Amino acid sequence: MRYPFTKMQSLGNDFVMLNGVSNAIQMSGALAEKIGDRHFGIGCDQILLAERPHHNKTGFRYRIFNRDGSEVGQCGNGARCFARFLVDEGLTELRDIPVYTMTSSMTLCLNDDDTVTVDMGKPVFTPSLIPFRTSMESISYSLQTVLGVFEIGALAVGNPHAICVVKDVETTDVENIGPIIESHECFPERVNVGFMEVVSRSHIRLRVYERGAGETLGCGSGATAAVVSGIRMGLLDSEVRVSLPGGDAMVQWDGDGTENELLHSVYLTGSAEKVFTGSIELPD
Repeated sequence: MRYPFTKMQSLGNDFVMLNGVSNAIQMSGALAEKIGDRHFGIGCDQILLAERPHHNKTGFRYRIFNRDGSEVGQCGNGARCFARFLVDEGLTELRDIPVYTMTSSMTLCLNDDDTVTVDMGKPVFTPSLIPFRTSMESISYSLQTVLGVFEIGALAVGNPHAICVVKDVETTDVENIGPIIESHECFPERVNVGFMEVVSRSHIRLRVYERGAGETLGCGSGATAAVVSGIRMGLLDSEVRVSLPGGDAMVQWDGDGTENELLHSVYLTGSAEKVFTGSIELPD
C-alpha cells in the first residue's frame, strides 16, 4: 500500500514525516532504516511518525526513528517539524500541542512568526538515569578514550548527551572523536556528542555527532544539552543563541546550578520548513 509522506527540515536536520493517525503504519527498525537510506530510500536523518497517544491522553504520540533503525526518545528539531506537520495535515487546530515520546512528554507551541517553541522538559543529571557509568555525579567528568582524555558534561534531555567544550568547532576532529565517545563503554545506550565553542555568554557555536546518524547539520536536543551544560559550568547566561552548521536556534533555561535547577524546563525555539511531499510503498 502506498502512504503519503512529507519531507521537512529544521536547521538542515531532515525528516520524513508519516501520518499514522489517519492510516495505521506498522513501523519497525528495518523499515525505518530502509526509508532513511539516502541511496535506496527517501533519505533523512530521522523518520517521525504521528500516532494517537495511548491511555486516552489528549494530543499525539511522537515516535522518532534514526536512519539506522533505532528508536529514540527526543529530537528538538524534529519536534518543531512535527508541530508544523500536525497543523499542515489538519490533525489539530491547537497552537499549544501536547505530545508524548517513548521517554517524555512535551508541549509544542506555534508562534506568530512561524517559529516553534518546544518545551524540552527538565534536564536529567543523575548518572544512572542518563545513563552514564561513573562513581559520583558531577558537573563535568574526565572521560578516558583511545584518543586521550576528554572533559565532558553528561546529561539527558530526552536522549543522553555528552558535551565537550572546544576552542574552535571548525578545526575540531568531530569525524573521529564523535564515534569514539558515542560508543564509549561509560554510555551503555550510546550517546549524542556535542562540541561547543563559547563565543560569548549569550552565543555558542555547536557541532553534534548524533548516535545512529553521525554528524548532522542541526540537533535540537543537542543544542539544549550544550546550553544547559554551559550554564552549569558557569560559561553561559540563561538565554543563548546556538549556531549550528544548518542555522541558528534559541535556547532558554533558568537553572542556576543549585537544586532549584531541577524545577526548570529548557525551551528551544527555531524554524521548521516543508521541503516536498510524495508517497512511498509500505507493507500493510
